Amino acid sequence: MAGVNALPDWLRHAVAYEIYPQSFADSNGDGIGDLAGISERLDYLAWLGVDVLWLNPCFASPMRDAGYDVSDYLTVDRRYGSNEDLVALAQAARSRGIRMLLDLVAGHTSDQHPWFRAACDHQDDRRYIFAAPDQVTSSLRYPRPGHAASIESGSVRWPGEGEAEAGSPGPQWVLSPGSRPGWYLPNFFPFQPALNFGYARMHEAEPWRQPVDAAGPRANRAALKAVMAHWLELGVAGFRVDLANTLVKDDPGQHETARLWREIRGWLDGAYPDAALLSEWNRPSVSGPAGFHADFYLAVGPEHGSLLNNGQGMALPGASPARPCYFSAEGAGSFEPFLAAWRADAAATGDTGLIALFSSDHDFNRPACGDRTAGQLGPVFAFLLTWPTLPGIHCGDEIGMRFVPDLPSVEGSEIWPGWNRAGSRTPMQWDEGVTAGFSSGPAGSLYLPLDPSPGRPNVASQRADPQSLLYQVRRLIALRKELPALRTGGAVRVLHAGYPLVYLRGGSHLVVINPAREPVTCAVPPGLAEPLVASGVTVAGGQASAEGFGYGVFSI
Repeated sequence: MAGVNALPDWLRHAVAYEIYPQSFADSNGDGIGDLAGISERLDYLAWLGVDVLWLNPCFASPMRDAGYDVSDYLTVDRRYGSNEDLVALAQAARSRGIRMLLDLVAGHTSDQHPWFRAACDHQDDRRYIFAAPDQVTSSLRYPRPGHAASIESGSVRWPGEGEAEAGSPGPQWVLSPGSRPGWYLPNFFPFQPALNFGYARMHEAEPWRQPVDAAGPRANRAALKAVMAHWLELGVAGFRVDLANTLVKDDPGQHETARLWREIRGWLDGAYPDAALLSEWNRPSVSGPAGFHADFYLAVGPEHGSLLNNGQGMALPGASPARPCYFSAEGAGSFEPFLAAWRADAAATGDTGLIALFSSDHDFNRPACGDRTAGQLGPVFAFLLTWPTLPGIHCGDEIGMRFVPDLPSVEGSEIWPGWNRAGSRTPMQWDEGVTAGFSSGPAGSLYLPLDPSPGRPNVASQRADPQSLLYQVRRLIALRKELPALRTGGAVRVLHAGYPLVYLRGGSHLVVINPAREPVTCAVPPGLAEPLVASGVTVAGGQASAEGFGYGVFSI
């Protein structure tokens, strides 16, 4: 896709870091992380070497889905601070060479948003999708409207994915809470009414459908631009768009959804050419041509899952691997599923966008999950930081924080039994103190319980140990920034896709990674190989030898 600025240089060379604000750093002792706490930890992030922060939602919200139910897009939720605190954070980060992306929930709001409250009392309001009382059959109604507990495994899908036939059953509808009779369409949880961006197809049995150019969808597109402009003017560098593929409903091939985002991107390129737009879509071949600078390989998706989902931790229906993941101690996985998907997506996106690959995220398991320990994560980060995707780190993964099982559901963290996201959202572990340095408040006041493991990792201890995982990650980030051949989008040639994984970057640097417990060897091109970063890997005489959980980057 042509644009005024097709891809900001700062994004092409970035290493990103996801911050879950309520769990990162608490500055006032109330047990909940806040913006001032993040500001106090910026020097750590600069030391680590990351230069893009992705901040999960911090807007005003009832917090029934941890901020992904927005009640005011233009106001910071008071538990995090103020708008002035967010501006100060963006400025302080930029002074350290770090840009900040906000999480933009574009497809739905909270049912407490003033837009929705108005729509529930005005028959002609088309900002949301409403159906008349007699247009929704009982089988498509929530049994307990407004309660997330009514969601059961398999009963909810994201509208807008667009493969169903027009008129076929979709997500369950929720009873209008106002004077307007009828039902509204949610986007995920029942308290998240879908904003109306139109339908790609009309159907006589569903008269609530409106075309994408109707007044309601046009108003929502304008509002989306206004929200983005507001924060870009205040110093934010761009947005990660939540559920970016769900805006236009019943959209086979997502052509209308893509057209909507191309319109947004065209406006963005003209008004804010240095801003970045990242999507939660998990289809780079579609989202790149649709105008996004980068798209995530989601931790719940097959590409990321074939690498790291060991079938432990959260039990996400349909996401458990059919075979062991590649980063398994048994060495029984395969790199080929990821490689095939990445090659296809990279060919389809070309220069239009990047593919983002994070260590994990707030919605799924951390790499240190189940029987995969922090001691096995060196190869994970060696791959993440030398493969030509846009790399990112979920806060705490760099020290090997583990997924904590058996936690209570907090603010909608449990989507259905077995899929409780709280285990990847526990407080950041800064030191060995009672509250791990996260808060000055009592341990019982924390947003989520700390990892109870007696040997839980922390930043302070690992900063004092040059051999720690934290230092390994820092060295790999520094090497990526030093060597253009290791950065996003550069050439890669896979020499061996088994154990060890061996590939060339830019024809000048050899990467050897062994995620398995047992030592392995592999033939490599003969010649001198100078180790730049190596842990348990040697290259000599045309052979690479890798100890268990070893990795190395070599100049050749």
